[in-house]
Amino acid sequence: MMNRRQMMGTLGAAAFPLATPVWAEAYPVKPIRIVVPLPPGSPPDVLARLVGERLQAAWKQPVIVENRPGATGMIGLEAVAKSPPDGYTVGVMFLTHTVLPALFGKVPYDTVGSFAPIANLVWLYNVLVVPPAVPARSVRELIELSRAQPGMLSYGSGGNGSPAHLIGESFRQLTKTDLLHIPFKGPAEAVQGLLGGHVSAMFATTSSAVPMVRGGKLRALAVTSPTRLAALPEVPTLIESGITGFEMKEWEGIVAPVGTPRAIIDKWSQELARIMALPEIRERVGELGMTPAAPNSPAEFSTLVRGELDHWTRFIKASGIKTD
Repeated sequence: MMNRRQMMGTLGAAAFPLATPVWAEAYPVKPIRIVVPLPPGSPPDVLARLVGERLQAAWKQPVIVENRPGATGMIGLEAVAKSPPDGYTVGVMFLTHTVLPALFGKVPYDTVGSFAPIANLVWLYNVLVVPPAVPARSVRELIELSRAQPGMLSYGSGGNGSPAHLIGESFRQLTKTDLLHIPFKGPAEAVQGLLGGHVSAMFATTSSAVPMVRGGKLRALAVTSPTRLAALPEVPTLIESGITGFEMKEWEGIVAPVGTPRAIIDKWSQELARIMALPEIRERVGELGMTPAAPNSPAEFSTLVRGELDHWTRFIKASGIKTD
């Protein structure tokens, strides 16, 4: 026979599994904050605002996009990591964050341990572009030109360890191309350097490359996607250009502070999957040069982050890339 205290404990334990789902069902009951570690207008910012509008409509609560740029995105992600794990603050994590630990040795959070991954939302591909002054009209011609003029050609990026740098270095190593890396303070400055003739080439984001290519200010040689991009259907892929073994794509997803209740994480995951499946969202992100990721679980996104962290740690160590 159980005494009264034992009986109440048993009843409480039986009721507990229902408590979290019931509580989560009422979520959210106050405004939500999406932290973007880059300035307004950047791809993560645009994505966060597209998603935020749909979340606000579905959940009937304000969704505030807060830009916290600085320190290569570390300021924004640190703010997310230190926020209460209650589901009311999430952040945008992207490829760069799996590169930073290897570059700086120490970051103000644990890239894996400080966050609860929710979902990867999009893949982003880049465009290899050159200014009109560079005579190359194909990837092969650019490679031949660099070999004919060793040390004369360069590629720009938004800084050491930036996606454009990683892609450029991967391309240089794979093709044994003699291209000098020129880092700028950010992607916008790198594009301006390209337009000004200060660098010979760049793996620019689709969103920045497309207007310049269509306006005749830059020439697109190839795209890094496995198939041609809808925004630049006339531009071949690197694979079509004869460059095989090159797989590089950026990604952007949503994370919450570690300790956020699983029921809340699941609710976010399900709602984000619904939003990203909307035809108007898929069309809009396509126009921005993004490809919607296939629906993925928090566990799958976690695997992606861990895999990227391991890959880029090994790559940077082998390449000797430095921050200065």
